[in-house]
Order: sequence, then structure tokens, then C-alpha cells
Amino acid sequence: MKIKEIIVVEGKDDTVAIRRSVDADTIETNGSAVSPVTIEKIKHAHEKRGVIIFTDPDFPGERIRKIVSDAVPGCKHAFIHKKDALPKAGRGIGVEHASPEAIREALKEAQVIQEDQEELITQEDLIDAGLIGSAKSKDRRIALGEKLRIGYTNGKQLHKRLRMFNIQREEFKKALMEIIQEEEHA
Repeated sequence: MKIKEIIVVEGKDDTVAIRRSVDADTIETNGSAVSPVTIEKIKHAHEKRGVIIFTDPDFPGERIRKIVSDAVPGCKHAFIHKKDALPKAGRGIGVEHASPEAIREALKEAQVIQEDQEELITQEDLIDAGLIGSAKSKDRRIALGEKLRIGYTNGKQLHKRLRMFNIQREEFKKALMEIIQEEEHA
């Protein structure tokens, strides 16, 4: 599987895992303090070939994703499930632990950011759905991020992420109903 875009990852081990899975070039951020030089490299890559941001499914990974996507609008995003990013032994979480199949699947499903789109889901919808401001909010956001393959967000960022991935109201409602049914059967 050849990837046209350049993939932004956190470090060398991620690059090794990506290259073990697909034919692709990477840019490494070398941690969550993304340097201005690295941002310029990513901007140039985006202009020439396009960029897919593929960071770890944890807080530092989300921080890097936000820094890069704010500095370089229009990047594609690949997300990997936390369960697929755990090591076979030991501690930690990251793209470097994922199987080639999980990496290929995440890259296949990478979606384009839709800028300047009309609002599809309102902040009020999120409150009504118990995704913000209730005791179950965090767990519901985690489940929603998994079902919609948009990654975990806090309450403040959820609305932006739903818009970013052009999640339609019907798709949102369907995922929410599945989550509620799973809660009832737990």
C-alpha cells in the first residue's frame, strides 16, 4: 500500500512501524514540543504532497495533533484505537505498538478536514446527549470517539472535532443510540 501523503508521527519507532506497514514517508515531531522548523517542514510537505497526522491515542498525541493542525490547516487525520496501540508486554501506548493491519486500516480511513462547513451538530445537542456536563460525559465521549473513529476529545473540543470530520446528524444519532444501548446492557 503506497501512501501519497507524508505522514506526521511522533518519533523514530513510529516511523519504523509505519514503514513496516505501508510504503510511506514520514516527518517526526520528536515529542510534543513541535519546533518551528518541524512546522515549516510539515507546511512544505502539505503544499507538495499533502499530510496525514498520525499520532498516539493519548494526551501528548492529541496535543501534537492540535498544534500541527492549527499551524497547517487542511491536513488529513489517521486515528488508531487505544486497544491497538498497547504493547504486548510492558507499559506505554503508541503507534509503534500497533500491528501493520491496524496501521493500514487507520490510514485507509483517514478523512479530509472539511473547512468552512455549515454547522451540523450543535453544542446543545452535545449537552442533550450527555456528552457534556453529566457524570457519564467522559465515558460517552470516549465511546463516541471510538465509534466515529475521530479519537478522544474533551467536552470543549468535541464539537470542533465533529465538524472537522463532517459527521452528519444521522451518523451521530446512530452512534449515540448504540452507546446508550451498551450502557443499558452493561
